[in-house]
Amino acid sequence: MRKKAPVTMKAYDDPEFLHGQSARSIRVLSEFIQPEERFRKNGIHNTIVFFGSARAMPKKQAKSRVLNPGEKRNKCMLTGETYEACVELARRITEWSNKIKDPWHRFYLCSGGGPGIMEAANKGARLAKGKSIGLNISLPFEQVANPYITPELNLEFHYFFIRKFWFLYYAKALVAFPGGFGTFDEVFEVLTLLQTKKLKKRMPVVLFGKEFWNGVFNFNALVEYGVIAQEDLALFKIFDDVDSAYDYIISELKHMPPNSLYS
Repeated sequence: MRKKAPVTMKAYDDPEFLHGQSARSIRVLSEFIQPEERFRKNGIHNTIVFFGSARAMPKKQAKSRVLNPGEKRNKCMLTGETYEACVELARRITEWSNKIKDPWHRFYLCSGGGPGIMEAANKGARLAKGKSIGLNISLPFEQVANPYITPELNLEFHYFFIRKFWFLYYAKALVAFPGGFGTFDEVFEVLTLLQTKKLKKRMPVVLFGKEFWNGVFNFNALVEYGVIAQEDLALFKIFDDVDSAYDYIISELKHMPPNSLYS
């Protein structure tokens, strides 16, 4: 009797191959293509991206937190002020966006999907009964997606550079709260793209928290040393309160040319 030929697995069904070194380009391409399909199905065309520390916490949690010996309750992270300001700003922007009649012109909050400021941004959108996006990243310490993200817009990435692409592709404004290396990386990449005009669309950049940003970075010194131009300081604005930040962002979005609302 003739023996049956062994059944072989198709390459696209082979998990060992797909997770191996040779298929890295396929994994990269998957992370590049899949988010656009998710956004299209949910009518996402314009986003406002919020960056900031994963260590920020709500005011109630901050007040009840027991400090370690020698640890100070710093203003940005451990008093809850920064977190609550982010919630309020995200809520107000989403409420304004919800009133735009044409769904194609609405703006949706987008965060890095994790805790802290990311959670606060998604929470603000949820309070305003709006959709919001979370672009999470797989990390060794297992960053967990916050519970306020719209479920169908909760994405998980392995590659930082693809995640960054999706932060910016639909972005029409950026708001950066106090944060660490990750926040600095994201903010300065955006400023570099705007400075070099690789990012051609108009995009207001807000840095929230004057004491933090002016304390951590001496932007004027960069001009004095000649490593940036004076006009580069106009690429961003620093605000210290929700009202001023909100007014500036909404004013900028209202005056954008119609064709700039689509990437």
